Amino acid sequence: MAVPYSTFTQQGLPEKPNAGLSYEHPSNVTWLPGKRRRLNGVAIIANMFVPTAVFATLFYVLGFHVRYQQPHLAWGLLLVGLIATAISFAVARLSKKQQPMWYTFFAIMLGIAVFCSAICGDYVFKRFMEASLDFKNLNSYPAVNPARQRGQQLMDAGRVYFSSGTKIDQKMSMGFQDYSEYCVAPIVNGAGQLASYDFWAVGVDCCNNPDHEFRCGEYNNPHAASGLRQLDEDKRKFFRLAVEQAEAAYGIKASHPLFFTWTQDPLAIVASQVDAAWKNFFMGIFCFFLLNLLGVGTAVLGFSRIGYF
Repeated sequence: MAVPYSTFTQQGLPEKPNAGLSYEHPSNVTWLPGKRRRLNGVAIIANMFVPTAVFATLFYVLGFHVRYQQPHLAWGLLLVGLIATAISFAVARLSKKQQPMWYTFFAIMLGIAVFCSAICGDYVFKRFMEASLDFKNLNSYPAVNPARQRGQQLMDAGRVYFSSGTKIDQKMSMGFQDYSEYCVAPIVNGAGQLASYDFWAVGVDCCNNPDHEFRCGEYNNPHAASGLRQLDEDKRKFFRLAVEQAEAAYGIKASHPLFFTWTQDPLAIVASQVDAAWKNFFMGIFCFFLLNLLGVGTAVLGFSRIGYF
């Protein structure tokens, strides 16, 4: 005769097999029913946005006006970022909580944010912004006649607008070959030989054609009669060597050579440099946010597998 389930206990039988044995879910199994832990929403949100905010702030400080006007403040803020990273690592190591994983992840991403912002900010500043900000502090000279004025009179020139009839003299162009070819051609007014050729149009890798013609800047623009000063000292030393070669080859003199990018509108070049800086800035923030978001997603998945949220 079958014994009803309700009579098991009455006959001294345990209600469950192996009664008295304790059942504990393994701590490293997260997805068992009733044992799923809540996600640490505050930690996830903080790790999603704080490193990106630090990256954007330091990127701006090191890449734009702050570094130019107050360099000590810019580098001081970078130092604060490094100290904050070190403190975050210390907190992660010394935390008495059982699950300090988000502290460690935050410290790592904060360190990456500080490191990447320093690299990106330095690149944008040196590649785009430094020269653009220098031009604002240098003078602009209108109606400059290379046949009448000397380079020594315009040592503080940033933008020069030449007088009517000024052109590039292609017959006396010259190139100096290093890893790149540094090209120069005198800017002249009139047909006669000048006492000193102090104004030069310059460019890089734009005269290595079969005829060795100067093809730099807006050389073929009939409306171009202006120059934007070349401020890169690393390039200027090679342009000087090219001018010295031209002096020897053509029997001319250049007492105080000034180097310019030949163009119609110097301000348009400056504006394009600033625009490029801002595009790099916003693209950098977007890319870092995606990287950080990917890191947070990976961390959530990884921590869930070991039961740490």
